[in-house]
Amino acid sequence: MNGFIGEFFGTLILILLGTGTGAGINLKKTYATGSNWAFVSIAWGMAVTMGVYVAGMLGSDGHLNPAVTIGFAAFGFFPWAQVMPYLAGQFLGAFVGAAIAIFQFYPHFKATPDEAAGNSVGIFATRPAIKNPFFNFVSEVVATWAFIFILLNMGDFTQGLKPFMVGILIMTIGMCLGSTTGFAINPARDWSPRLAYTILPVPNGGSAEWSYAWVPMFGPLLGGLLAAGLQAWIK
Repeated sequence: MNGFIGEFFGTLILILLGTGTGAGINLKKTYATGSNWAFVSIAWGMAVTMGVYVAGMLGSDGHLNPAVTIGFAAFGFFPWAQVMPYLAGQFLGAFVGAAIAIFQFYPHFKATPDEAAGNSVGIFATRPAIKNPFFNFVSEVVATWAFIFILLNMGDFTQGLKPFMVGILIMTIGMCLGSTTGFAINPARDWSPRLAYTILPVPNGGSAEWSYAWVPMFGPLLGGLLAAGLQAWIK
């Protein structure tokens, strides 16, 4: 149960802060409107750091990401018996975090009339800079592979300053590899907020673009498996 609780609240914090970043830079009449890619990468990195701290203190390993959980389990770095509680916590926590962000920024959604003005699913989920499904998929595989391979070589990343270093890692991935697809690198981070945008009453909301959603689901999962498989082979 601690695994579920830790992953739920850790992922909730991650997504509340991360989608709050998306809302702040895209919606009208916020102080952050128009901020740049470095701002996005740094904010998401710190969102992960805070989520990992919360998850670790509440009894989980701070995965916050199905690609981490499944990749680790597939190659013996994590017990299969805990996979389902972790996944449930991640997807549910991400949905609740996105829902809170919708409430937080409700007046700004109302002030932003349409997608052209910045009110789009991109606040909550990822979208490619150039839509090319094959290369978008490859981008997510490569970014997630790099993220999880480095993560596997950081040891216990919930202790001491390790969560901060995980945040630095996310910033690095975002700045170096994330500008092609918005670096989902995490199915829960993309699918649950996308679902929240779809079914909750977001003022002036547009298309949730589910036709693209397979990329941030399966690209990160494959990248995580490749990273964990390589780590197991090297070890």
